[in-house]
Amino acid sequence: MDLDAFTELLTPRGQRALAEAVEVVGADLVAAATRLRRSYDAALTSAALTQAALRERAKAKFGADAALMYFTPHGLEQATRAEVGIHRARRLAGPAGGTRVVDVCCGIGGDFLALARAGCVVDAVDLDPLTVAVARANAEALGLADRVTVREADAATVSPEDYDWLFADPARRTSRGRTFDPMAYSPPWPVVLDLVARAGRACLKVAPGIPYEFIPDEAEAEWVSYKGEVKEAALWTGTAEGPVGSPRAKGLVGSPRAEGSVRRATLLPGGETLVARGAEAPIGPVGRFMYEPDGAAIRAHLVGEVAEMVGGRLPDPMIAYITGDEPFDTPWAARYAVEDVLPFSLKRLRATLRERQIGNVIIKKRASAVDIERLRNDLRLSGGKTAVIMLTRIMDKPSVLICHPSSPAQMTN
Repeated sequence: MDLDAFTELLTPRGQRALAEAVEVVGADLVAAATRLRRSYDAALTSAALTQAALRERAKAKFGADAALMYFTPHGLEQATRAEVGIHRARRLAGPAGGTRVVDVCCGIGGDFLALARAGCVVDAVDLDPLTVAVARANAEALGLADRVTVREADAATVSPEDYDWLFADPARRTSRGRTFDPMAYSPPWPVVLDLVARAGRACLKVAPGIPYEFIPDEAEAEWVSYKGEVKEAALWTGTAEGPVGSPRAKGLVGSPRAEGSVRRATLLPGGETLVARGAEAPIGPVGRFMYEPDGAAIRAHLVGEVAEMVGGRLPDPMIAYITGDEPFDTPWAARYAVEDVLPFSLKRLRATLRERQIGNVIIKKRASAVDIERLRNDLRLSGGKTAVIMLTRIMDKPSVLICHPSSPAQMTN
């Protein structure tokens, strides 16, 4: 889809083509294209079918809004899930409303939509003309054009000091695909940091796996998990006492840049948040239960804080599994009842599972080189019972734990 085809899609004729494409989305592509070509040219047919397919995919991120929005493939892939954008917008907007935000690298507009709905006034920019047209169409389609202006510009030319907040979501794709190197972001990391340095307050959306050495010392790093899956990280700078009054954490276990940093994890949709306090978990033997911390807590180096919640300890000091003797319920960790702890041996594991008539297993691993699918085949499972197998290391020894789900949420799923 090019800019001309997208522009035509916004005309009355284009809207009719899009409506027809939506009716046949999911059908055979050739048949759908043939049907639309009876009334529309090839470019408009392609644009309408592409947009209808993207809207269908976008429902998972944007819910009912997806039926009114416009997308590009890369824009949808990088767009923030609506629930995450709402959480961040509430933090950024504050109670008074009217906050002026410049959204550089705005993409298709998922973030500025949440910001505008939270009461912010947004100046959004992007370097790509098609992306700008799509973002502008989204602001208009959702009735937010009075709060959002979208223009074509290079992020490096923006003056963040003219706004209350800078929001930046650098593109994390190159011609070779997704990149995990901030220096390969667009704009590159030095440009982003220069914008942050000139902004009064800033929020940067980054990949959850951002190397810790790229996180500015003065920033709060917040990892956000949605329904148990880590979706993104955000770096917050420029608030008066550390971001939203967060205490600064000392001695984060495993963090290469612990001193003076702020680490936070947030769980959505519930909204629970956990800030590092420097808790350190004791080391000890496997107990009656194993706890698997949420990925956001692990990324934020909050395993010690989670262990403190459940009265737990670490079976291995380098691995983010927690064990304990009592069943504590917490949204920050899944709980499993331990049935067996064995040195890893395929022969012994196979025999134990067969003896217990376990024919279905959920295999989890951490710090294990075992190939899960190959192991599943090698186990030659049979029987009507189910178990959870944890492949890990305990005091540097390859081990396997046979467990079953124990927390209420797991038992009802």
